[in-house]
Amino acid sequence: MLPRLPCAAIIAAMPLLLSACGPERNKFPPPCPGSTILGDAADINLYRAGGGQDLTDLVLRGRIVGMQGTCKEGDTSNQLAVSVSVGVELTRGPAMRGDQADVPVFIAVVTAGDVIMDKHVYLMRVAFPSNVDRITMSPSDVNLILPVTATKSGADYTIVAGFQLTPNQLTRSLQNRRP
Repeated sequence: MLPRLPCAAIIAAMPLLLSACGPERNKFPPPCPGSTILGDAADINLYRAGGGQDLTDLVLRGRIVGMQGTCKEGDTSNQLAVSVSVGVELTRGPAMRGDQADVPVFIAVVTAGDVIMDKHVYLMRVAFPSNVDRITMSPSDVNLILPVTATKSGADYTIVAGFQLTPNQLTRSLQNRRP
């Protein structure tokens, strides 16, 4: 049997145990990158292969509805560990066969001057439950390591998200843009 410690001893030890949690005393968390959804790639319409571009040929419609993430110091003092998740709303179209589809999504890291430093493209698998035509989901987080220095912080980066569109899809998106 283990000896019982008095409550006062446990309470007195709590500040010492908790002091190891969180950032060091008087140290602010690192500046995090900004985030944005690329307007021209925020929506996607997938149509049946060989079909037209009207509603009867629509397989899936998607739109990015949000982004969220976290950042913290990396394993070394010159790294920033960033975790990003994209929220997507998907609607099943009348031409969808079955209940599953893959939707291409990207997350990119952009520096000043809109220079793309890194880009991750992944297929997000959507499975519609029976009798459900619209769902909102967030695929798994994308983890990034950004280099930081005394003169370049996490705030000097922007995380950009969108659907990975084909050239034809991008052309249609630009044509449908409202002035």
